[in-house]
Amino acid sequence: MRLPQLARLSAIHVAVALTLLPINSTLNRIMITELGLSATLVALLVSIPYLLSPMQLWIGTLGERRPLWGYRRSPYILIGLVLCAFGAASSPAAAFAIHDGVWWGIPFGVVAFGAWGFGFNFATVSYLALATELSSTNERSKTVGVMWFVLILSMIIGGISFSRAIEPYSHARLSTAFVEMAVFALLIGLLGVLGLEHRGSATIPAELRPSMWVTLRTVAGNPQAKKFFVYLIILLIGLLGQDVLLEPYAGDVFGVAPAVTTRYTSIWGTTLLIGLLVTSPLTKRFGMKPVASAGAMIAAAGLGMIVAAGAVHQVGLLVPGLAVFGFGSGISTAANLALMLDMTVTGQVGMFIGAWGVADALARFGGTMLSGILRDVVGYTLGSVYAGYAVVFGIEIALFGVSLLLLKKIEVGAFTRHATTREVIAAAGEHR
Repeated sequence: MRLPQLARLSAIHVAVALTLLPINSTLNRIMITELGLSATLVALLVSIPYLLSPMQLWIGTLGERRPLWGYRRSPYILIGLVLCAFGAASSPAAAFAIHDGVWWGIPFGVVAFGAWGFGFNFATVSYLALATELSSTNERSKTVGVMWFVLILSMIIGGISFSRAIEPYSHARLSTAFVEMAVFALLIGLLGVLGLEHRGSATIPAELRPSMWVTLRTVAGNPQAKKFFVYLIILLIGLLGQDVLLEPYAGDVFGVAPAVTTRYTSIWGTTLLIGLLVTSPLTKRFGMKPVASAGAMIAAAGLGMIVAAGAVHQVGLLVPGLAVFGFGSGISTAANLALMLDMTVTGQVGMFIGAWGVADALARFGGTMLSGILRDVVGYTLGSVYAGYAVVFGIEIALFGVSLLLLKKIEVGAFTRHATTREVIAAAGEHR
């Protein structure tokens, strides 16, 4: 893949992530700590995008079945970017409306977070499919590393800039900062997608354009695909389930101000960036699976340090814990994304990327709901805010252990030997 193509792919990746950054790094904390909304309600709103995740299987094959103006991926990426920007810009107003108790607050929240969710699903599966199509097998580890390097670097800069934009905090400053971030993300995304994909790029023959039923049969008929699907869900709940809680944890347990907790994203992001940088040479020497396992173990150790920091009420231990967790997350993310791109079949890229996207989104949904509900229920039952957080983080550490056992059973070579779409269509008699 040429460097200009890689830079444009990275720009799309950054654009989608920048619409998520203020929601996950700041708004969730504002809603839970400053506005006093239930963590369960916040988790439900933040989880709307992940409830919509099954559509990624449909979107993954949509570009192959219904290209627009000669393009298979770009139009759907653009649709996703616009929806992401609109949803992100609207979310603070929805949060304040819910807090004020107006009747349209929750419906508006569903619309705002739902728009972001539709956009996330459209954009993510489309640009990952495009990245897979534009890169060879030998390039994928490098492609993933560069995309995530640019992403995390942007997140660090974005986190610092956003924290300054809302300081001193006010509702008006928060709303303005969200709109500015959404517009900026949309512009970056447009610069990335325009001209990236060649018009009239290879299309799938009509007889091999799978229906949703055939898509499900193809994925479900591959034992390795099913194992990898479950593995991704378990691992990603451990990696991502804390997203909605880390900043409220710092505020509730340690009394840290909103602008400071937003900067914690930069600490986590810096070490995650280092993890991404070292993953490619490590995978070349030791292989993807051993490196992915090491990343999960390091991330679990970091999460353990975060729990210990609250137990002894030492914020000085929290920051190193975030750093270790970020480093392990970086290694795990890069190794597993490269592994994910290898777990596709030529000509069926969109289908399998869609399946892995569903696993990712279900994990985010499961992790977010686990975090929100357990934090509320355990904290209320035991009369300790810290206990709620500690139980959630402890469960996530245990899930890292389960994922390590599952990873041992996954083999990329065995994956490619199982049923293809052509075979499933022939077996089902679905000739068009």
